[in-house]
Amino acid sequence: MNEISCVWKGDMAFIADVNGHKIVVDADDAFGGKDEGPRPKPLVLAALAGCSGMDVVSVLKKMREPVSWFNMRVQGELAEDHPKIYTSIKIIYEFKASDGLKDESVRKAVDLSQDRYCGVAALLRMAIPLEYEIAYL
Repeated sequence: MNEISCVWKGDMAFIADVNGHKIVVDADDAFGGKDEGPRPKPLVLAALAGCSGMDVVSVLKKMREPVSWFNMRVQGELAEDHPKIYTSIKIIYEFKASDGLKDESVRKAVDLSQDRYCGVAALLRMAIPLEYEIAYL
């Protein structure tokens, strides 16, 4: 079981204790906050990127692929009406073309993350469409 603590700091700010790491979550001025930390919904996107990214790096290392740089951009479409949930999410996995990675290895690593290993992706996919693409820069 996972458990976190989330203490109200005042106004709209909260301090979440996640495995001993403090994360401040806040709203911007328009919603009564002071912008002391990220909003909660983008943290869901960060959790997805972190989960899948760790999988991809782990699989590529096991394949002995030469990764020197790796980035993910995660785009979440929000509903216009309340509750303003994500209606779809897309992950763009970015790699350096100059690294000489085998495309089939990269695709296998990403597919394994999305289809087998990443629990955050599996959870989100139960509720909304989750797409991904691979880009070489």
